[in-house]
Amino acid sequence: MASNISVVMIVKNGALTIKNSLESLIGFDDVVVYDNGSEDETANIASKFSNVNFIQGEFIGFGETKNKAASYAKHEWILILDSDEVVDSNLFKTLKNTDLDNNSVYLLNFHAFYKEIQIKHCGWNNQKIKRLYNKTKTKFNSNYVHENIITDKMNTVELNGGNILHYSYHSISDFIKKADRYSTLFAQNNVGKKTSSPAKALFNGIFSFIKTYFFKRGFLDGYAGLVIAFSHMATNFYKYIKLYELNHEAKK
Repeated sequence: MASNISVVMIVKNGALTIKNSLESLIGFDDVVVYDNGSEDETANIASKFSNVNFIQGEFIGFGETKNKAASYAKHEWILILDSDEVVDSNLFKTLKNTDLDNNSVYLLNFHAFYKEIQIKHCGWNNQKIKRLYNKTKTKFNSNYVHENIITDKMNTVELNGGNILHYSYHSISDFIKKADRYSTLFAQNNVGKKTSSPAKALFNGIFSFIKTYFFKRGFLDGYAGLVIAFSHMATNFYKYIKLYELNHEAKK
């Protein structure tokens, strides 16, 4: 039930979206906002919500940082959100009225947006993502990026009824910034662990575009689908070309 759930989010410079996110969480009595050095109005916005426990700490990778943030939660059940995500009213009702199984990790349904445009293809729509778990039973793995909740010897259950609305991108510049950030984190986390080459970077990028725009029918999302497919291509190209460069420099 929602009264037994703590919402936990890690954030850096989330002032553009965090107000809408926190407004959707007013029905929860414990919301942990774990800030990693915001330089905008994130702290001021969060301080206006009486149910928010605002914590400042360092970023140590997505997996471990989320585990650290969850350690401040009052309740055992953790709903992990990002500062650009909104819990709709139907999902809140579902959380309020569902008896949760301690040995299960719950998949929630996501609707993704570019600006106010709902993206219905590109692999973005109706994604089922693990976001609700009991912290006495499991936690996130230690992945620096592409972190995930550990489900060994646990059930994975879809929680039907309501959605998380994801407002991640508000301009084309947001795609560029996130492509640069995530590709850098990927390369730094995999230097010396994975091999790469310029050819691998090129073919990964091209295949990512084809998969998103054609196989996942991104072309049906209009110009937004093209932007998303190109962003996926750029991100994958830069992931592997940065990794190639770091591996090359490490050998020196």
